[in-house]
Amino acid sequence: MESILIENLISPITLAFLLGIFATLIRSDLEIPEPVIRIFAIFLLFSIGLQGGRELATADLSNIGGAVTVTALAVILLPLIAFLVGRHIIGLSIVNAAGVAALYGSVSSVTFVVARSYGESVGTPMEGHITGLVALMELGILVALFYGRLALSRADGVKGAPLSSILMETLRGRGLLLLGGGLIIGAASGEANFRKVEPFFVDLFRGVLVLFLLEMGMTAGRHLKEFAKVGGRMLAFGIIMPMVNGFIVTGLATLVGLPMGSAFVLGAVAASASYIDAPAAVRSTFPEANPSIYLTASLGITFPFMVLAGVPIV
Repeated sequence: MESILIENLISPITLAFLLGIFATLIRSDLEIPEPVIRIFAIFLLFSIGLQGGRELATADLSNIGGAVTVTALAVILLPLIAFLVGRHIIGLSIVNAAGVAALYGSVSSVTFVVARSYGESVGTPMEGHITGLVALMELGILVALFYGRLALSRADGVKGAPLSSILMETLRGRGLLLLGGGLIIGAASGEANFRKVEPFFVDLFRGVLVLFLLEMGMTAGRHLKEFAKVGGRMLAFGIIMPMVNGFIVTGLATLVGLPMGSAFVLGAVAASASYIDAPAAVRSTFPEANPSIYLTASLGITFPFMVLAGVPIV
């Protein structure tokens, strides 16, 4: 697992984020135009949705009502817990709490791979349909952003606004529309049709992601003082929150009768935090949210903790 951690810490994705921070700290004139960043975000969100839908289409989700119920509860509860803790215990603004909730309500694909490999190495492999359920857990991003919009509506004094109107406002957002629409299109298209667009939406994905995280690093670098204000609290959050999420989901999965390997992987994935998928959605929906808070916590605290210690603990 240490080799996986080192490999990801020196990957172009991570180093691009650090380069962006460094460029800001030395006051470089490096700049990516805002229209280009919007194109990157559109590409990444739609690609994520398409690939998630493809995984769902090939997963056997029949006769697994208990596992689907646990996944649905995780999608609803984990972003809510992260949002409430971020807002009322750490003291973040609504948009920053929503950003944290989106990352901690979603999942890390790297942690999923580590957990699956760890389970196999100790003789408790997961069932095949778990991959599809992990893809469904990406919907936690949408739920977290809905919570953020709902809280902003109440904060602005629109207490009479019905939930249906806030939900529709959330769904109309370009980030959620691209992610959810891509999920449906990817699931409905079929493998043959997906292969026709695979070179563009899959092969180019990580290259575009590197440039996107370069910009995220520059944005984070401009707001490092804000992270310093909550640094100690976010350090504790980045370690404790994954364990809480992991124990909740592992307990529920065991309660509904999932085999040990499947319950373990679902719990480990629930304990992870996204640093690839969710930031693009947060950037599109709440551009004023501070990535030095939500992305640094996920990538700098939770990711190494989960790979080194969190997965075996869960």
